[in-house]
Amino acid sequence: MLRRALFAAAILAAASLPGASLPAAAQGWPQRPVSVIVPFAAGGPTDAVARLVSEAMGKDLGQNLIVENVGGAGGTLGAARVASARPDGYTLLLHHIGMATIPILYRRLPYDPMGFETIGLITAAPMTMVVRKDHPAKTFQELVAWIKEKKEDANLGNAGLGAASQLCGTLLQYLLQTPMTTVPFRGTGPAMTELLAGRIDVMCDQTTNTVEHIKAGAIRVLAVTTPARLPVLPDVPTTTELGMPDLQIAIWHGFYAPKGTPAAIIERASAALRTALRDDKVIARFAELGLTPEPQERATPAAHRAFWEAEVAKWRPVLQSAGQYAD
Repeated sequence: MLRRALFAAAILAAASLPGASLPAAAQGWPQRPVSVIVPFAAGGPTDAVARLVSEAMGKDLGQNLIVENVGGAGGTLGAARVASARPDGYTLLLHHIGMATIPILYRRLPYDPMGFETIGLITAAPMTMVVRKDHPAKTFQELVAWIKEKKEDANLGNAGLGAASQLCGTLLQYLLQTPMTTVPFRGTGPAMTELLAGRIDVMCDQTTNTVEHIKAGAIRVLAVTTPARLPVLPDVPTTTELGMPDLQIAIWHGFYAPKGTPAAIIERASAALRTALRDDKVIARFAELGLTPEPQERATPAAHRAFWEAEVAKWRPVLQSAGQYAD
C-alpha cells in the first residue's frame, strides 16, 4: 500500500511540473485562439500570406488564428518572442526566407535561430525588379547601365536587414559588383510607400507586394527573378532571359513552433496547413499575387526542415562574402 501511495504521489508531482500537461493538452488542441507571430510590419507580403493562410487554417482547426505583427531587427524580435513562448501550440511563427539568413547575419542572438519545430512550407513568392514610375530606365538592361553609371547616387530601398527586399538587393549589387546607396525602412509597406512617392529609385520585392501597384501603373516592373515567366505578369522577362541567371531568388514562407512543442500538435497544425493550401479561396488569392501553394509533400515538418537547412547552406557563402552582419 505504501509503495502504491508513493507511486501515485510521484505521478501527481510530475503532472504539476511546467510542461508536464502538454502531451495531454495536445490531444484536444486547439481549445482557444492561436497567436501567429509575423515578424514584419502589417501590410507587407509576409503579412498578406499569413492572414490568408491563417484564416483558412482556422476553419479546419475550429479556432481563430490571430495574426500579430512584431516587426524589427530583421525579423529576429518576432522570432525571439516565439522562441521563448510556452511550447503548447498557442504561439506560432510565420516567417520567410529570413529564417535561412538570420543564422548568418546575426552572430549573437538571445535564442537559437535553428531551434524551432518546423510545421510546413507554405508558398514561395517570386521577386520583381521595380523602379519608380518616372525612372529613366525602361528595360532591365537600361537599369543595369544606369546603376553602373550612378553607383552610390542610385538608391535602393528595402525593408531592413534580412528582409526579402534586402536579400535580393544585396544579390543584385553583388552580381553587378556595383554598390548603391541602400535605404532601409521598418517593413516593406513603408519602403513601398516611398517608391510610390518617387523618393526611392529601385526596389526588388515580392509579387505579393508589387503586382497590384504594377497593374495600376504606379510603379514600373523590369524583370522577375524566376526561371520562367509568371502567369500574373506574362509580358515581363525573367532575369535568366535577360542574361543574369544568377539573379534568381524566391521568398519562401514557412510555419514554425517553439522547440519542444508536442509532435501531436505539430502534426495537427501541419495537417491544417495542407488543408488550407487546398482551399479554393487561398489558391485564387495566391494566383492574384503571383503565388502558388507549395505541393502537399513540402508542407510537412520533415520536408520543411530539410529545405530550411539546405537554404542556410546556400546563403552562407553569399552573405559572408558580402561581409554584411547585423551585429
